[in-house]
Amino acid sequence: MHALSLPTWWIHITSVLEWMLAILAVQAFGRRRREGGWRWLALAMVPALVSAMAACTWHLFDNSEALKGLVVFQAALTTLGNGALALATWNLLRLQRLAGGQDTP
Repeated sequence: MHALSLPTWWIHITSVLEWMLAILAVQAFGRRRREGGWRWLALAMVPALVSAMAACTWHLFDNSEALKGLVVFQAALTTLGNGALALATWNLLRLQRLAGGQDTP
């Protein structure tokens, strides 16, 4: 656990917790509005959460060379998560335009 300072650990851990709360908030917001697209957005946030947890795990073990594969896994999840968030956002916009009667992008 020497790889990061205590304040940096604090930022890492609170960021992961904040992201979890954001996922729950997005789901609650979608339920309140009765719009299913928000559920997809919350689901699309999960790869970024797992990516952050992978990064924290690697740091927990002092950035061990034996866990280098975890860094590749984390990078892949970040890429997947960014793409999923883009698609979920596009889908949400599309659904809202359809509900509002707008046919143009």
